[in-house]
Amino acid sequence: MPTLRQIRLFGKPVVFAAALFPLLALVAGAVGVKGFRLGANPVETIQHTTGIWALRFLLVTLSMTPLRWATGQAWPLQFRRMLGLFAFTYAALHFTNYLLLDRALDFHEILPDIVKRPYITIGFSALLMLIPLAVTSTAGWRRRLARRWQKLHRLIYVIAILACWHFWWQVKKDITEPLIYCLILAVLLGIRVWRSRRQSAQ
Repeated sequence: MPTLRQIRLFGKPVVFAAALFPLLALVAGAVGVKGFRLGANPVETIQHTTGIWALRFLLVTLSMTPLRWATGQAWPLQFRRMLGLFAFTYAALHFTNYLLLDRALDFHEILPDIVKRPYITIGFSALLMLIPLAVTSTAGWRRRLARRWQKLHRLIYVIAILACWHFWWQVKKDITEPLIYCLILAVLLGIRVWRSRRQSAQ
């Protein structure tokens, strides 16, 4: 089992660098670094990349607790906050790209989009719910909120469902990819339900 010192010195920097790489790849593509390209539609590439990584980090964050149960070790929880903050970062960049590059801050288009296009409404709702989780992710906020902190951070389950729903509705033809993410989420939530019922029965 890795020690807290090993996690801080080696584990967290490695995970941080790996989590940052998709964003750095986008930046490299945007400035024309050889080997990194954004394709024929850069705005769409940025939109898809930031969105899919936000969803991936949400699911990986949710997987830390089951991983702790499976291993019987507490070290997976050391990465949960970082992964959750990366989920928020990529989600915020996803929405920022939509505001700035896709809609050029034209709120005459943006506001009707959010209200009238269900998949945007759902995605925007998920982002709004992520904000208080990101703000209160520190140890200080956890102490201040006490029991309310855990209740607040259970919003991640709703957020993950909305994120998968957002992706599903956004895809027009081949639903294979969003279906995979939905199944992963179903497994992660199902494990929690099963464990909760098992503990209640004891």
